[in-house]
Amino acid sequence: MPIEFNTDPSFAIQQDSSDVLASYKALFHFPKHQGKDAIYFCGNSLGLQPKSVEGAIQIELNSWKDLAVGGYFGGPNPWLYYHELMIPSISKLIGANSDEITITNTLTVNLHLMMLSFYKPDKTRYKILMETGAFPSDQYAVETLVKHFGLNPADAIIEISPKEGKKILETKDIIDTIDQHGSSIAMVMMGGMNYYTGQFFELEKIAHATHEIGAICGFDLAHVVGNIPLQLHQWNIDFAIWCSYKYLNAGPGAVGGIYVHEKWANNTDTQRLGGWWGNDEKSRFKMEKGFHPKPNASGWNISTTPVFNMIGLKASLEIFDLAGINAIRNKSIRLTGYLEYLLTQLPKLSFEIITPTSADERGAQLSLYFKENGRAIHDKMMESGIIVDYREPGVIRVAPAPLYCSFQDVYQFYCILREHF
Repeated sequence: MPIEFNTDPSFAIQQDSSDVLASYKALFHFPKHQGKDAIYFCGNSLGLQPKSVEGAIQIELNSWKDLAVGGYFGGPNPWLYYHELMIPSISKLIGANSDEITITNTLTVNLHLMMLSFYKPDKTRYKILMETGAFPSDQYAVETLVKHFGLNPADAIIEISPKEGKKILETKDIIDTIDQHGSSIAMVMMGGMNYYTGQFFELEKIAHATHEIGAICGFDLAHVVGNIPLQLHQWNIDFAIWCSYKYLNAGPGAVGGIYVHEKWANNTDTQRLGGWWGNDEKSRFKMEKGFHPKPNASGWNISTTPVFNMIGLKASLEIFDLAGINAIRNKSIRLTGYLEYLLTQLPKLSFEIITPTSADERGAQLSLYFKENGRAIHDKMMESGIIVDYREPGVIRVAPAPLYCSFQDVYQFYCILREHF
């Protein structure tokens, strides 16, 4: 039964008192404003630091200090297998088998590696479809990929835009475009969620339409993992990549992740760029010629595991394991719905919420589009102790991450806007 929201402060208090995740807020460090915790609605850009990270770093510092190279095989978390420690947790978040996941590199590095494995242009099938206004790094990666193969981006890249006057893409329009260009498309590579509008795309339907025309389907899930539960294996998605510094709270520039469907991951003949850490462990230390990839997604690992860049992720995933992604998602739907309701009670503040209204088509983010003075309004919010971010043209992104944001945070946000605007 849908919640009936209202503007009485007692509503937020009651919601927090019955929130099964309320205690998790105390597990994170908050930036301060005038001596108090700021209202932090920027987890879609950089998640907060779990308080457990400091101790987790000290554990690995002690292993390095006391064991030196022995830390690869000893200590609480042997470094030789450190990246594997996080795979069970990630598996629950993205709906994948353990052999389809690896933790390695960073977001766009992984995107390049995946596209080099799966993009095989020929004279007739060479185009890549992506959404107009994708995150710039994805645009740059696709642009330079097709140039790498001697192709013209203006010809090889199909960008699909919302209909005139619309801010979001309709699934039907995406599928119709795939069908229209079917025989020429080699790959569909989209963001799972548009960073600007906050729209979550129907990944399963897009993947099915892509496979119907014989192409490869991949997604950048930077804004999705840890935000919305996924079923990547069941949806038959070929590959996906993500970062861990947003909703996964792993720290700035933290290690990223790769998903490769088992039909590709378990096949050691699947093309990839090889490296020391992707070689089969049975022969890795023989130091011989000839790359023999591991028969799973870890066969795409290249360099030695960057342990100190993974500690924050490991610490954060322990919190996710305790909370459970379904409980996180359930709170997120209620919290974002409450935020949306309160924003509609501010008629003097002229903006449009361009994020879809359906909970199935969004996560924890609402994008507020201001035709005028968006930057100035953002700056005023920041001065008032509300940490959000601004994206040109005219959008303030507001993202109450459910692990550490409360209903009273959302209500206080509303009160500040009501007072100042």
